[in-house]
Amino acid sequence: MGKNHAHEHAHGHAHGHTHSANKKTLLISFIIIAGYMVIEVIGGLITNSLALLSDAGHMLSDAISLGIALMAFRVGEKAADYSKTYGYRRFEILAAVLNGATLVLIAFFIFYEAIQRFQNPPQIASTGMLIVASVGLLVNMLVAWIMMRGGDVEENLNMRGAYLHVISDMLGSVGAISAALLIMFLDWGWADPLASVIVAVLILRSGYQVSKSGLHVLMEGTPQNVDMDHIIQTIQDTEGIESVHDLHVWSITSGLHALSCHAVVCDQMSIAESECILQQIEHELEHQNIHHVTIQMETCSHLHDDSILCSPKASNI
Repeated sequence: MGKNHAHEHAHGHAHGHTHSANKKTLLISFIIIAGYMVIEVIGGLITNSLALLSDAGHMLSDAISLGIALMAFRVGEKAADYSKTYGYRRFEILAAVLNGATLVLIAFFIFYEAIQRFQNPPQIASTGMLIVASVGLLVNMLVAWIMMRGGDVEENLNMRGAYLHVISDMLGSVGAISAALLIMFLDWGWADPLASVIVAVLILRSGYQVSKSGLHVLMEGTPQNVDMDHIIQTIQDTEGIESVHDLHVWSITSGLHALSCHAVVCDQMSIAESECILQQIEHELEHQNIHHVTIQMETCSHLHDDSILCSPKASNI
């Protein structure tokens, strides 16, 4: 079994720095969103504006989403123990899936509400709707900018789920502004539910993508930025390696990938020689986004299946 501690330490430091930046970004975003949500609720109750209260509901879903994501990062910091040998980092993925599922539910709720509004168009206070939507858009643009600047919204699924919540609310504000203008100038009452449907489709797509990516990690799927053929070729082309089998590549959490396999070597090879081979493989795989490597060295006499991937019959799991 081999482990490149220097590489893992370097990656762990970089991962920790990004992790800290994500946490700080989420906290700032949460405070802004939650603060504006309270203002909207108060304004809605004072003015009796349904537009204000419904927009506050959107903000509430964002605040809950950001709160869950922030909690996930905090739980993920807990040290590994005998019951959780990888620690609690996978909790971030669970939070991402929960956020994705919430986006899907919000989209279906908007579809339902839109159908009701198409059948019975309500009287809409378009001026108040325009003001609320415009301020909401500015707040969401600010939060989205903060998250893009300070957090990892591309690689980290947890951050991405929270970010897409904010983007979906931003799209909701754009839709509401467009509908308010159409109602004000053209008296098109159906513009409100139509804008909602368009936004709901975009929210549904975002929720599906985040949930799909999160479930892929939970199913121990091969990471998207890992080329399996290249990895197999790298290991097999290493001098001293005769063949590879029982290969597994998976993600522990966003941006932290692991690999395990069995490698057949000459039965005359010394432990020191096999250690050199392991270090070479680990160095090569580090450049292919693999951060945690475990390789079991075997000789030809060791009973094994010839297939590179783990065969169910051969597995002793």
